[in-house]
Amino acid sequence: MHTGRIHSLETFGTVDGPGIRFVLFMQGCALQCRYCHNPDSWNPQNGSLKSVDDILREIEPYVEYYLRSGGGITVTGGEPTLQANFVTELFRACKEKWGLHTALDSSGFCDPEHAGALLDVTDLVLLDLKLMDREGHRELTGQPNDRILAFAKYVSARGSRMWIRRVLVPSWTDGVEDLMAMGSFVNELMGVEKIEVLPYHRMGVFKWQQLGIPYPLDGIAEPSPEEVTRAYRLINQGRTVTA
Repeated sequence: MHTGRIHSLETFGTVDGPGIRFVLFMQGCALQCRYCHNPDSWNPQNGSLKSVDDILREIEPYVEYYLRSGGGITVTGGEPTLQANFVTELFRACKEKWGLHTALDSSGFCDPEHAGALLDVTDLVLLDLKLMDREGHRELTGQPNDRILAFAKYVSARGSRMWIRRVLVPSWTDGVEDLMAMGSFVNELMGVEKIEVLPYHRMGVFKWQQLGIPYPLDGIAEPSPEEVTRAYRLINQGRTVTA
């Protein structure tokens, strides 16, 4: 049985997939996004070491709520594909034991071939497309986006269901060309059921302060509802242009 390094968990999540969900945050991430609300999840050696059975025991008291609401389990991070074997075993056990819906919330920064077995037991992929511009992506996250775009195409080719997400950070991820390019790219993918624009928030700033890391987006305001509406409009324009 595999063990995984766990950052934290949430028993009644409502924003990471359909229904009420058990949300498991894995430890470790190769990206260091400037707006990350869990910078304490970056180091893959931190966190608590747990077995699959440990997590199943955490889930069991709430299974009825997940099933009744059309929810299930979402594994996020950090980056869950860094611990693909553990997440695969966990998803398989959740399906065999309770028939739970499984969702993988990923940056997509992984070798697609290492995620094949995991995707076999994943019902929904929540995929972050942080920026389409390669160099802008490197500046925002510390890494280019080649792997992420390749992963998106791989998930699409497998016929997996996807929700595509964009964290909207004013002056960083809200550019006209980039949002339209995202729409154009999404139009090339199969299985995309939903696009979500997630407003940037500052709720994780205190963690940067606790870790003694200067917060790089200090002074950046959270986007207004009008800015979020504008982002959806531009993404849809990009989809229309390539339709």
